[in-house]
Amino acid sequence: MTLLPVRASLLSFSFLALVGCGKAVPPAPPPPQVGVVKAQLQTVPLTRDLVGRLSAYYSANVTARVSGVLVKRAYTEGGDVKAGQLLFEIDPTFYQSVLNSDLATLAQDQATYVNDRIIAERDRKLLPVGSVSQQTVDDADAAERSAAAKVKADQAAVDGARINLGYTKVTSPITGIAGQQQVTVGAVVGSSTTDAGSGGTLLTTVQQIDPLYVNFTISAADLITLRQAQSQGNVALAAQNDTAVQVVLPNGHPYEQVGTLDFSDVEVNSTTGAVNLRARLPNPQHQLLPGMYVSLNVALGQQNKVFLVPQQAVQRDTAGAYALIVGADGKAARKDLNTTDSYHNNWIVTGGLAEGDQVIVTGLQSVREGAAVKASPWQAPATGASSAQVGSAPASGGQPAGNKS
Repeated sequence: MTLLPVRASLLSFSFLALVGCGKAVPPAPPPPQVGVVKAQLQTVPLTRDLVGRLSAYYSANVTARVSGVLVKRAYTEGGDVKAGQLLFEIDPTFYQSVLNSDLATLAQDQATYVNDRIIAERDRKLLPVGSVSQQTVDDADAAERSAAAKVKADQAAVDGARINLGYTKVTSPITGIAGQQQVTVGAVVGSSTTDAGSGGTLLTTVQQIDPLYVNFTISAADLITLRQAQSQGNVALAAQNDTAVQVVLPNGHPYEQVGTLDFSDVEVNSTTGAVNLRARLPNPQHQLLPGMYVSLNVALGQQNKVFLVPQQAVQRDTAGAYALIVGADGKAARKDLNTTDSYHNNWIVTGGLAEGDQVIVTGLQSVREGAAVKASPWQAPATGASSAQVGSAPASGGQPAGNKS
């Protein structure tokens, strides 16, 4: 009777063991699905995002060149003026009287010269017959020459007086837009070199703003890097006249006209450590104004033998930028990348990838390095050509976009 409980316990244990052995082992999860692009060598535009300031193509200070009372303003402030157009008038009374006086002196001396010339000619005719002495002839010739010289001096004085009288009518030196008047009618203006530091009282400024200049700089270190890359064949820099400059307005919209680089300094600014550059920019609608700060996208040339990798495929950690690729064994592997610039929605990779590498673009959240993955081709969104798949990006003829680091 004491063995029955023991037997019941053994039978129950055996039953539970048999039931436990009958359960199936769960299958391993399938490898994660990822989208990949194949890395291919590309040629892409070489661009730089910079900041520049606009300045007038021509800018001329209109100053008083003679002293006097300003009696008239003959232009509309902020309006267009032509070269030679009357802008201001200075009281001409004094300068007219000086001219009249010089003209009278000239007429008097011209009469004296005519009289001295007649006397000299007569004495020269009488000398051969002995009616006058040689001394008399010499004195007459000297008087004639002296009178002639005085006439020339008087003529120069008349010319100077006429020029000063002309300066009382202040005209525009260039065609452009005349600014605000700096001196009101009734004020005394002067031609002293102490006035406005420019040889006379500043009356207004005329500027030509079509085209405009946009002045900007590039660091000397960046320029050296670019030229070294050019010598190695990795970069092809454009000629100065072929370097396009795209301006972005302060409101963030691109300006419809494209400028062209027209000046590059030959020395580095000792204060900023940068090289001064300048581009010429059409401005037919006068939409841009001198003094404005604008963003620039400068197409310096093209980069050769680089890879374009969608930005979402590039990750960063303390070691730098990297991407995951699908290796020949079907497993994810890490590759460290050299990248500092971007083109559209792609990073420009200059090192770390090999042609044909399958770069993982989507599904990165479920991928572990060294784990198996299931790859399928990734297609760029149809809404933007800027995020095109690697290998389908336009070459250097495409529209440039800014670089990011």
